Amino acid sequence: MTSDETRPRVGYAPGVYDLFHIGHLNVLRRARERCDHLIAGVVSDEMAEQAKGRRPVVPLAERLEIVQHISFVDEAVVETVPDKLATWREHPFDVIFKGDDWRGTAKGDKLERDFGGVGVEVAYLPYTIHTSSTLLRATLRHFAS
Repeated sequence: MTSDETRPRVGYAPGVYDLFHIGHLNVLRRARERCDHLIAGVVSDEMAEQAKGRRPVVPLAERLEIVQHISFVDEAVVETVPDKLATWREHPFDVIFKGDDWRGTAKGDKLERDFGGVGVEVAYLPYTIHTSSTLLRATLRHFAS
C-alpha cells in the first residue's frame, strides 16, 4: 500500500508481449509483487513496428487476450501512443516497470526525468537474458529454412 493506506499502489508494465514466454511472465509476476493493482500495457502492432522496425508475429487482439488472462494482471490496456506520460494521464499509476536493460540508457534516463516530474516511480526488473521474443523469432526462422 501507499502511504495513504486507503489507496492501492497501481503499477504499469508496458510491453509488446509477442510470442509470450517466461521472460514476460517473470516481469508481470515481479511487477505484481511490488504493487496492489497491475495494469499491463500491450503495445499496438503499429507502435511495435515503429519502435522495433517490424510488426509482432502475434496480432494485437491475441496478445491482449493472452495478457488479460495472466493471473498477475488486474487490467490490460492497449498502448497506442509512444508517450508514456500520455498513457499515465489516461490510466494513472504510481510506478512503471521496465526491464533492467533500460537502466542507465538514454531511454531509461528520459523515462526517469519525465515521471520524476509527476511523482511516478520507475522500477527496473531483472531482464530474462536467455529468453526473448527476438531469440524465439530467430530460432523459428532457422527451423523454417
